[in-house]
Amino acid sequence: MRLIVGSIIVFVCVFGGYAAMGGKLLVLWQPWEYVIILGAAIGAFVIGNPGPVLKAVPGMFGTIIKGPKYKKAAYVELLAMQYSLYRLVQQKGLLAVEQQIENPSESELFNSFPTFAANHHAVEFVCDYMRMVTMGVNNVHEIDALMDEELETHHQEQERIVAAMQGIADGTPALGIVAAVLGVIKTMGSISEPPAVLGGLIAGALVGTFFGVFVAYGFFGPMAQSLKGTFEAESKYYMSLKAGLLAHISGQPAVMAVEFARKALMSDVRPTFSEVEAATSDLPSKT
Repeated sequence: MRLIVGSIIVFVCVFGGYAAMGGKLLVLWQPWEYVIILGAAIGAFVIGNPGPVLKAVPGMFGTIIKGPKYKKAAYVELLAMQYSLYRLVQQKGLLAVEQQIENPSESELFNSFPTFAANHHAVEFVCDYMRMVTMGVNNVHEIDALMDEELETHHQEQERIVAAMQGIADGTPALGIVAAVLGVIKTMGSISEPPAVLGGLIAGALVGTFFGVFVAYGFFGPMAQSLKGTFEAESKYYMSLKAGLLAHISGQPAVMAVEFARKALMSDVRPTFSEVEAATSDLPSKT
């Protein structure tokens, strides 16, 4: 919705303002200028990015359109899942949790929380560190450092996608100049034409500069910023898991470990203490 509304505002203000001051919209219709700019931008994108980033393009546009995939309800569920997991360990010991983490796709506990269970990376993150605990690793500082390394790698993978989109935003103004120069070359090849024809050719050439700057700052740049904001918001999902796991490993009771996890969330999606308490009050039957 934000993408649609923002795009409408950009188009209406730019082209509406141009028409309102007496500009002829038909002059802006220079399809081959657009082919040169966008085609070169796509080619440069393919040259400059590795296969995993290219494969992520469809999902990238889906992320821009949909925004962060986790709403407040998903975070309430995440905290309830952590409470169930940590309480299970405290009540029945590590042997009980081994049954859940060794085959998470069939885990009754994880499948009680469908949003979490559908996030394979998050499930793997929890299972890996809980498995380390069952193997006797309990140095909180070492696990903290290892978590930071894993989350930083995940962040770098997402940052490559943001950088790829930002690269298009940075490059299209220059490609617009390329299209404009080609238009000028075409105009110079028709120097014998009357002034009216030359004026049209020059106007068409300048459209290349306009279009390159227009799409860079009106669309590609904001799209890169939108991706970055979405990825940063979603990273809090994992930061909440990290905070809860570290608190649990350090010996905090389940209710306090979940409170650590809750505090790691952004204020606009962070459940209140009462909301978490209400969500966890009926969990005994699930574990």
